[in-house]
Amino acid sequence: MTFLLLSLTTVLCLLATLVNVRSARLRLRVVRLIEADTTHDVEAQSLAFSAYRKEAHAAIVYGLLTCAFLSTLAFAPSGSSLVFALVTAPAGASLWWARLSVREARMSRNRWDIERRAGEALEQEQLAPKAWAARLAPEEVPDFTGFEIGRVYQAGSGLMAGDFFDVHRVGPTRVAAVIGDVAGHGIESSITAFQAKYLLRVFLRQFRDPAQAFEELNEQLSTGDRHEEFISAAVIVFDTEAGTLRYVSAGHPAVFLFQADGTLPLRSTGPLLMLDPEAQYFSREIPMESGDLVVMYTDGLAEARAGSSQFGEERIIKTTERELNAPPDVLCKALLDAAKDHAGGVIDDDTAIMAIRRD
Repeated sequence: MTFLLLSLTTVLCLLATLVNVRSARLRLRVVRLIEADTTHDVEAQSLAFSAYRKEAHAAIVYGLLTCAFLSTLAFAPSGSSLVFALVTAPAGASLWWARLSVREARMSRNRWDIERRAGEALEQEQLAPKAWAARLAPEEVPDFTGFEIGRVYQAGSGLMAGDFFDVHRVGPTRVAAVIGDVAGHGIESSITAFQAKYLLRVFLRQFRDPAQAFEELNEQLSTGDRHEEFISAAVIVFDTEAGTLRYVSAGHPAVFLFQADGTLPLRSTGPLLMLDPEAQYFSREIPMESGDLVVMYTDGLAEARAGSSQFGEERIIKTTERELNAPPDVLCKALLDAAKDHAGGVIDDDTAIMAIRRD
């Protein structure tokens, strides 16, 4: 009877050791997963390590008891083995608890994996607007000999950007500056803005007259079921050889040309894009001298509000004239800051501003 009880206790202690070892290993994996996370929660790490330590302690205790019982069975099976056999009850309880603990440890790791994936998905969701904005309104624009180019972009309260701008070469002596705004917010508007920006790159190279590029873009984007979308946009093509600029505007806020003898507003030369697939646009050519400055912007700047008072074209002109000799980047930031001050520090709409000066 003594030998049977002692053998049973030894088996129970061995099983308890094995189950606790398994549970401890699972807990340790959770601890390492938390430590590997660069944004890990210190409190969560402490709790996970505490659970691991308890499982490891139980595994060590029952491992030592297993060794003791095996020694007793081998060398003194009839001595005080009945006292050791009293461990049967806690060993059985520990085995039962350890079995549940393994399940909890596995659930803990699965929960950690789910939370990590959810965190990664949330991070990607938060980064997506920034990634789109970087494509639609890049922080860096190419340097073009003969021009100083400044730009600034301020995201509004929407999740996805609808404003875009671009500067790129369309010929050996011609550089195109593009700015636009897709009505609305969200992923649909952002995708349309992306399409418009990069289709214009193609069409402005294909057609020398930017008005033709707008007509082709309008026809392409008007196909399909997108009746609630429309785009305001303006394009200026600078020709360094001819010393001119040619502009076209599809319902966009006035572009301003600041020259030595005054300020010239370059207003719309055609309807908004995507309203009518057969709409016609025309362009105008204006001489551009050294030192002349062009300021382009989206409606978020002019419509920055303080109650019912908008920042408006007059303030845009006055602010620009005050900073006329500043570098274009500084000028753009001054315009944005002035609009923010007017609106009480916050502009709800996306706002893009470009300033281009001919050397």
